[in-house]
Amino acid sequence: MSEGREQDQPEEREGASRPVTAAARRERRASSRPAARKDAASKSAKSDDESEDGAKKGRPTKARDNQEKRPGFIARFFRFLREVVGELRKVIWPTRKQLVTYTGVVLVFVIFMVALVWGLDVGFGAAVFKLFG
Repeated sequence: MSEGREQDQPEEREGASRPVTAAARRERRASSRPAARKDAASKSAKSDDESEDGAKKGRPTKARDNQEKRPGFIARFFRFLREVVGELRKVIWPTRKQLVTYTGVVLVFVIFMVALVWGLDVGFGAAVFKLFG
């Protein structure tokens, strides 16, 4: 199958020269397009010209009658609650042991930070008192 393609290609290349300039390439592409595409393009150009007269400008905005009605406040609130419960079901809750461990870690860290800030405050206060005292 590939042998047949190799044989066909040199014949095609001999008959048609490759365009050198961009203009020649555009002309070659335009001539290779089927006639239906050219007709469709010209029709769409005509319809654009015709539609510019009154269809694009001066047209009233869409009526709100055709739009979907937005649910009321209570319906939206209950939908919100259903979605919250659905998301909470996806949460992987910690076990009691993990909860106690994490709580202890947090409390120890907070106590350490309070002591550090208190110590810095006392130290800077004493330094300022001695300096300006």
